[in-house]
Amino acid sequence: MSASLAETGLPTKKSMVYVVDDDYDVVRSLRFFLETEGFEVRTFRSGSALLNSSIRGSADCLIVDYKMAGIDGLELVERLRGLDVGTPIVMITGYPDETIAAKASSAGVLHVLLKPNLEGGLVECVRNAIQSGQAANRP
Repeated sequence: MSASLAETGLPTKKSMVYVVDDDYDVVRSLRFFLETEGFEVRTFRSGSALLNSSIRGSADCLIVDYKMAGIDGLELVERLRGLDVGTPIVMITGYPDETIAAKASSAGVLHVLLKPNLEGGLVECVRNAIQSGQAANRP
């Protein structure tokens, strides 16, 4: 029987999560929270910043705010999908609306969570999204 990386004491790769939100306090808070939960985190202050990044498809999961200046979260998701970025996405919003969840789902978003109380379900949703993304990439 072979030992896993964790059993051998060798470092294991942390999952990379990108956070896209134009609110500095939310970005800072989510970064801290996700890093304490063992994720590697990269932040973007706008949808354009992520789209202009050469690494936009290298995350294991994206957390995208719905309401942002410029490109909103739904438009960002649609543009990413149009670029064949299949990274699992969790959308966060402080503007609950009955139609957001339906629109987000049809755009390919796995979960929609309400601000400001994200900590309760965020980690579970991110882990679920990463697992679903890994399962989709298996032969």
